[in-house]
Amino acid sequence: MRIFVAILWAGAALAQQRDFLTADEIDQVRETQEPNARLALYVQFARQRMSLLNQLLSKEKPGRSALIHDVLEDYTHIIESIDTVADDGLKRKVALEEGMKLVAAAEKDMLGTLQKIEETEPKDLPRYEFALKTAIDTTSDSKELSEEDLSSRAGAVAAKDKKEKEEKEAMLGTKEKEAAKKDEDKKEGDQPKRKAPSLYKPGEKPPDKNQ
Repeated sequence: MRIFVAILWAGAALAQQRDFLTADEIDQVRETQEPNARLALYVQFARQRMSLLNQLLSKEKPGRSALIHDVLEDYTHIIESIDTVADDGLKRKVALEEGMKLVAAAEKDMLGTLQKIEETEPKDLPRYEFALKTAIDTTSDSKELSEEDLSSRAGAVAAKDKKEKEEKEAMLGTKEKEAAKKDEDKKEGDQPKRKAPSLYKPGEKPPDKNQ
């Protein structure tokens, strides 16, 4: 029983470490630095996952639910990456009209596909229902951002970035103050207590009060 549990934990750990992009896709992303081109690349990857999803759903085969679950998770991470690339580009004041137009159109189509899957209620839906709902919500949120006025989105991104920096600086400031106080307390504790200065010359003793 212990061995079986250990195998399950190992399988779960490997699942968490699984990349949502293939090795070839990772290389393509690294080689594509321009934000609009990178957005187009991620859209391509997302459409490929949709195509694979439709293939898996077209035939009822044993074990397909696990594959569908993984494809949905990978797709969701790709959509999240699209948002990250867009926000980063806006921070750097890159013109993203071309890329965002492509993203908005693609996400509209893909959201429709995901919603249709949910509506048809496949027999094995309970096994990947959460992953499907997450994919739908993520695509819906990303679609709204993609259709938003870029100037407004850039302002929101800048405000969010500023707030995060201020919170980080405040947190670091608090930690630095606490560390400085600890150092000060430690120094005070390490210092030997000074004796009160004597009014008598070397060798002299205070008079005996009994005399």
